[in-house]
Amino acid sequence: MQTVGTWWMWAGFFALVLGFIAMDLFLLGGRKTHRVGFKEAAGWSVFWVGISLAFGAAIWFYLDGAAGREIANRTFAEYFTGYVIEKALAVDNVFVWLMIFGHFSVPLELQRRVLLYGVLGALVLRTGMIFGGAWLIAQFHWLLYVFGAFLLFTGLKMLLTREHDPDLAQNPLLRWMGKHLRITQKIESEHFSVIREGKRWLTPLFVVLVLVEISDVIFAVDSIPAIFAITTDPFVVLTSNVFAILGLRAMYFLLAGMADRFIYLKPALALVLTFIGVKMVIMDWVKIPIGVSLSVVATVIAIGVVASLWRTRKDAAHAG
Repeated sequence: MQTVGTWWMWAGFFALVLGFIAMDLFLLGGRKTHRVGFKEAAGWSVFWVGISLAFGAAIWFYLDGAAGREIANRTFAEYFTGYVIEKALAVDNVFVWLMIFGHFSVPLELQRRVLLYGVLGALVLRTGMIFGGAWLIAQFHWLLYVFGAFLLFTGLKMLLTREHDPDLAQNPLLRWMGKHLRITQKIESEHFSVIREGKRWLTPLFVVLVLVEISDVIFAVDSIPAIFAITTDPFVVLTSNVFAILGLRAMYFLLAGMADRFIYLKPALALVLTFIGVKMVIMDWVKIPIGVSLSVVATVIAIGVVASLWRTRKDAAHAG
């Protein structure tokens, strides 16, 4: 696997990520019950975006001196494009989290802890999937066509079919857990399990955590191949993906109160997946520059957001 990452770059990246996780867990009360407001979520969102851009800039400065301006520019463009794609596709994941928390009536102050462990699980999962995917692509180049066809199919399906929110009560995993595990009827504060009459019982909060992790597995199947369409360098793919995930909780709380306003975001994401799928399928015949890919993705998402806000504001004005 060809990569711009040296051993000390890998080590520094993992040390940085572990440092951020430790900061959240031990210095910022990540394990304590805490209600995240809009202002705090906005502040953390700005922080994570700034850290992500600073990391990309550090890569650029190093490569500019070590490998030349052309490689530095290309690598930063790949990193930033991958970061934007992951952030955009993660919005759909946020909507699913909102549905899960709403179904189980999880108080806002308990959601932060669930998402903390959910994000930690996602980091481990994505790391394994990215290394595995990079190795498979290095061995079997034709897999890129498979990924492209899958993304193209997924995008077109999202565009052409009318989506309905899934009925969680009929979810096979949820029904299996209800039949085979001891689960309390009510949420027990922030506990994932409790002891009753000498037996350990799981709480609905544990069930929510499992569903959050499963949802990330499902969305990773879309987002990781999408980034491989931009670059197959495992260092660039992993770092852009991880920094996007680190800011995912903040983005969730930022959007939690206004998710119903983004009515055109799903079609925009479908167009992004379709474009990336086409890019992967034709990549050996038609090379789409990174700058063009970034422009298309950013423009489609921006139009989806602006159109959504305009339409919902107009509808609210007419209703009023």
